[in-house]
Amino acid sequence: MAACTGFSSDHFKSICTFLILFSLSSYLGSTIKHCLADANVEVLCLDAEREGLLAFKESLTDPSGRLSSWVGQDCCKWNGVYCNNQSGHVTQLNLRNPYQLINGGVGDSTAYKGSCLGGKINPSLLHLKYLDTLDLSLNDFEGAEIPEYFGQLKNLRYLNLSFSSFSGEIPPQLGSLSSLQYLDLYADSFSSNSGSLALHAQNLNWLSGLSSLKLLNLGFVKLDHVGADWLQAVNMLPSLVELRLHYCQLQGIPLSLPFINFTSISVLDLSENSFNSAIPPWLFSLTSLTKLYLRWNFFTGHIPNEFANLKLLEVLDLSNNLDLGGQLPKLFGILRRLKSLDLSANNLNGEVHEFFDGFSGRPNNLEYLDLSSNSLEGELPKSLGNLKNLQYLRLSGNSFWGSIPSSIGNLSSLRKLDLSYNGMNGTIPESFGKLSELVDANLLQNSWEGILQESQFMNLKRLESFRLTTEPTKKFVFNVSYNWVPPFRLKSIQIENCQVGPSFPVWLQVQTELTSVILRNVGISDTIPGDWFSKLSSEITYLILSNNQIKGKLPRQMNSPNLRSIDLSSNHFEGTLPLWSTNADELFLQDNRFSGPLPENIGSLMPRLQRLYLSWNQLSGRIPSSVCNLEDLQILSIRSNKLSGEFPNCWYHSQMFWGIDISNNSLTGSIPSSFGSLRSLSVLLLSNNNLSGGIPYSLQNCTGLTSIDLGGNQLSGSLPLWISENLSSFFMLRLRSNLLSGDIPQRLCNLQNLHIIDLSHNNFSGAIPRCIGNLSALVYGNNSEVFQQLIWRVVKGRNPEYSNIIADVNSIDLSWNNLTGQIPDEIGNLSALHILNLSHNQLSGAIPQSLSSLASLSKLNLSFNNLAGKIPSLPNFNDPSIYEGNPLLCGAPLPTKCPGKHSPLH
Repeated sequence: MAACTGFSSDHFKSICTFLILFSLSSYLGSTIKHCLADANVEVLCLDAEREGLLAFKESLTDPSGRLSSWVGQDCCKWNGVYCNNQSGHVTQLNLRNPYQLINGGVGDSTAYKGSCLGGKINPSLLHLKYLDTLDLSLNDFEGAEIPEYFGQLKNLRYLNLSFSSFSGEIPPQLGSLSSLQYLDLYADSFSSNSGSLALHAQNLNWLSGLSSLKLLNLGFVKLDHVGADWLQAVNMLPSLVELRLHYCQLQGIPLSLPFINFTSISVLDLSENSFNSAIPPWLFSLTSLTKLYLRWNFFTGHIPNEFANLKLLEVLDLSNNLDLGGQLPKLFGILRRLKSLDLSANNLNGEVHEFFDGFSGRPNNLEYLDLSSNSLEGELPKSLGNLKNLQYLRLSGNSFWGSIPSSIGNLSSLRKLDLSYNGMNGTIPESFGKLSELVDANLLQNSWEGILQESQFMNLKRLESFRLTTEPTKKFVFNVSYNWVPPFRLKSIQIENCQVGPSFPVWLQVQTELTSVILRNVGISDTIPGDWFSKLSSEITYLILSNNQIKGKLPRQMNSPNLRSIDLSSNHFEGTLPLWSTNADELFLQDNRFSGPLPENIGSLMPRLQRLYLSWNQLSGRIPSSVCNLEDLQILSIRSNKLSGEFPNCWYHSQMFWGIDISNNSLTGSIPSSFGSLRSLSVLLLSNNNLSGGIPYSLQNCTGLTSIDLGGNQLSGSLPLWISENLSSFFMLRLRSNLLSGDIPQRLCNLQNLHIIDLSHNNFSGAIPRCIGNLSALVYGNNSEVFQQLIWRVVKGRNPEYSNIIADVNSIDLSWNNLTGQIPDEIGNLSALHILNLSHNQLSGAIPQSLSSLASLSKLNLSFNNLAGKIPSLPNFNDPSIYEGNPLLCGAPLPTKCPGKHSPLH
């Protein structure tokens, strides 16, 4: 039974329990007889059976040599082969893969594949006429069909083909195995091509021949063509103790049964079948049930009170039915044997006092309770403390408020507490410190207030994970002395918006086993001891110390191969950038005081980097060409530094690169033509540098571009036609303060998603295209949130910079050019326009009356043009500065009165 070790799921536990009991019953009799027989008599296996096994082996693939012992005359000594001690007949063939699963899954897929048997199953197995056990589970037969001749192994009592990648139709001949007690055909597998394999059945009529069957597992077998007859088929199995039909695509569940025959059933798993109905009443007649799994079936209605009939129930899983609603009933307190109750991810609502009160005044064995992801509300009641055997309590994703009740201290066995994502706005009681078995406390995303003291941690010797966040406007203080040393060594810590500082306390310094550190906005303004970073576990994956005022220099080097995310942004770190060798995906160092150059070998130090944020520092020098070696790079943000020199022209390999922000530096030269190789490029922000030359034609290859800001440079030439031809999702075009010239092309009107147009402070000439009134985004106000979020993800930092961009949504700024002609009447079609600036041009003619229809317009500037005539009635724009510098304009709000109606101006 060595193969039974290492498994944690209920499925594997069931297999192992049955195997142990079955093996005892099979061998006890023969062992006693063998002990009474002449000890010198050795019974060998039969020649025909040995030859059958060798032919069976010959048809298999065995890359790890598991069957290498299958040599010699006595097959009873071969690995996995068991014989009757008197007759020599082979009775059991146990070829279950011995690979040790990790938490029910495969750790090393290559090692697992190498340990699998595969190939073909030779009919020579029929030579084993006395075979009563056949186990081929956890192997990989790569989509082979289950042999029909298995139905001829008349003595089989145990057949396990689970997790072995069989496909095709379940042979109905299996219904001839009248002695079969255990049938496991669980059709999921760990094979790399398991998604393409499907084991299925057209009907389950063949089950009627299995009158001795005690366990049936058809999990992941497609039964969508069976219809509702599946229930009648299993109802004809009077000896059935365990039935598992998980994820079988069953089509409907009958709400009634004329009679119930399988009343001995103890374990029933119907999960993940999407029944879309009420919970059927016949379930409550199965009074022998100890485990009932009904998750992901989209059951509707309330939780029936008839669950109280299931007195032997130990495990009940009703999670993820989504529409199962109403209030939590009191009935569960009656089920004294209940150990695990999962009601998560439903639509349960109301308060929970009655539910917890149901456990008052009577003994209970509840160890696991999950009420997360519902619509429950109110304060947590004192009666929560009645669940004295509770080990796991998950209440996340509800609307609970108030404080944690002091009675929580009664839960002396509690190992995991999850109150995350609620509205808890009170305090954490002193009795929290009594939870001496607590391993994981998750108090994220609430509005906690108050104080945590040393006394509330003193007994938490087993604590490994502590997570607590509150709102920035709340006051939550860790009131512990600087030198206090806690009794625990954490593996994960997350504290946000609380007062931990100003010092970096000893209780944090001694946490040397951390694999995840998140201390965001916790008021630390101290210098972190240099050796703290070196003492961190080599297994650390998250290092986040952002939004503090931490001072000092970072260690020059740190080797953390598992580090995935580094966020030290918004602090006072100084010195040169660290040369950390990691496999990090993201590095956030923006808004600090780092100086000096970027590391020349950054491409080799962090080869898997996807997001690099270095904005708002004092970095200088050139951008090293090794940045181009970061093939997984998605975002490069180095805004507001002192970078100089030319942008490296080597961007040919970064296929996922979509966001660039190098604004507010001193870069020179031209925009790299190799940017055209970045087919995923979406956001390009290069404003306020000293870039020259034209806008590269190669950018037309970047058909996913949504936002460009090249303002504040020395770019010349005309507006490229490709901008209006290939960019259907274009959201922002900002080219202000350059040396661009020529006409504004008519094709610009084709950009139906354009929300921001800023061509100001250039040398554009000619007329404003009349088709400007066709810009759909400014006509209908199309939702632009997704494009704003793309810019936010690239800028990622100080709000004012982002806000300045977003403030310009739905705007047109053509000021400070040499535009001539009239303001098009069609501009009045832009109902969603917020800002219009046409000042400092040479526009002439009258101000269109159509401007009065722009109800969303909040800013208008028409000053310093050659406009003439009476100013139309624009009630929201009575500031004379809007119209100044147009000597031929008259009427309010200007002091110049219009002449009589016969004046040439009219």
